[in-house]
Order: sequence, then structure tokens, then C-alpha cells
Amino acid sequence: MLASSASVAHAQTGGASTTPAPTAGGTSWTVYKKATWYGPGFWGRTTACGMVLEPTVIGTAHKGLPCGTTVTFSHAGRSVTATVIDRGPYKKGYAWDLTKKAAKRVGFLTVGAGPITATVTPPAP
Repeated sequence: MLASSASVAHAQTGGASTTPAPTAGGTSWTVYKKATWYGPGFWGRTTACGMVLEPTVIGTAHKGLPCGTTVTFSHAGRSVTATVIDRGPYKKGYAWDLTKKAAKRVGFLTVGAGPITATVTPPAP
């Protein structure tokens, strides 16, 4: 499902960060939502999906997608594929928290926060 111009405008203005619920083995969809990244303050902690967050991890947090969901983020002509490893973000209006390494790979590290394109692929059944 491609994001509509209304949902893009909604995301850019800090609207609700809803993402469609995946179905196992379902098809991918693309959304344009606000993201931020989380870093050193979280390193060494165990994520909601049970892994220890280290600086070398390429991952993302989302409030509702299942652990293991693959998300390809695109920003400024670059992309990175990450796996949902945690819950969050808990900052109002944001749909994604990227790990520092994922943010760096996609060129989002210096931006810090803002809209990003995400293509969500549900986990296999």
C-alpha cells in the first residue's frame, strides 16, 4: 500500500503515527512517517525483542510491528534495511526509532529527527 498524499502531509505535520497491521506472509507497504534515532544511552540494554542493543546493531523500534519485521528506510537517496528489535518511540508523533548505525547508514544521523520513507515487509509465517 503506497502512502497517500494526505497521510504524507499528516506525518509531516506531526500527526498520529499509525502503521497498518501486518499479516504473516502479506505484502509490503510504504509509509512516510517521522523518525528519530536512539544511541549511547540505550547501549547495553536488553530490547523488548530480547537482544542486547550494541553500537553495531542495525535495527529499529516500532510500537506495534512484530519483532523481526523487516523495514527498509530511505532518506536523501540512501537506504538501509533494519529489523524491528524494540518498542518505541515514545516521543509523541514519531513512528520509528532507528539505532545509531541504521541512522548513519541512511544519512539520517545528522538530521536527528524528521520524516523518513519506510517500506515494511511482514515476517514470514
